[in-house]
Amino acid sequence: MSDFPFDAVIFDCDGVLVDSEPITNRVLSTMLGELGWDIGVDETMRIFVGKTVRDEAARIEAHTGVAITPEWLASFRTRRNAALDSELVAIPGAVDAVRALHRTLDGRIAVASGADRHKVDMQLAKVGLLDCFEDRVFSGHDMTRSKPFPDVYLAAAAALGVDPTRCAVVEDTATGATAGVAAGATVFGYSAGGAGPHSADTLRAAGVAAVFDDMAQLPALLAAWARVARSA
Repeated sequence: MSDFPFDAVIFDCDGVLVDSEPITNRVLSTMLGELGWDIGVDETMRIFVGKTVRDEAARIEAHTGVAITPEWLASFRTRRNAALDSELVAIPGAVDAVRALHRTLDGRIAVASGADRHKVDMQLAKVGLLDCFEDRVFSGHDMTRSKPFPDVYLAAAAALGVDPTRCAVVEDTATGATAGVAAGATVFGYSAGGAGPHSADTLRAAGVAAVFDDMAQLPALLAAWARVARSA
């Protein structure tokens, strides 16, 4: 542990630990269609990934003419959660990577998500990771400002008792990467390929220190980071 180059690792959840975004955006696409906005899943992914539906209410209202009420948001979360409970799986390699880093860092790992806390806890439990994080789960919904502001990452670092500059953050979107960089952390961008908010180029433009495409590589990548950074 003494030669590990970070004092803590903070993970985003959606798209980093769990493959939730296609499921969530399919439900969102359907419900926006019910409001009159004919939008496909690929387009909802482009617009909404890394953001909260609540924060995009004005955009939805502009396309549909329908006010986004707390009741509509509650219905969305209910339908979304049902789909996630039925279909959710972990990102390949994520479970083993989290458990390895949990051992290496004596439990100094956390989740800092833009999603609501119930969703994050449900998803971590679904893929068998909740025990690795316990009470070290933080939601942007509980902050004054959510991502791309750094608040949720700063809260997680403070709870871990670690300077944010000694934290590694793992993100998959520009919105989240921007938040991690603003917190002062070293941000690693997970990209399984493709275009849009998950692309390697988009993550690099947001300021990530490195992009990787296999969660199984993460523990080794972080362990070697001081040497990699010196040689860059």
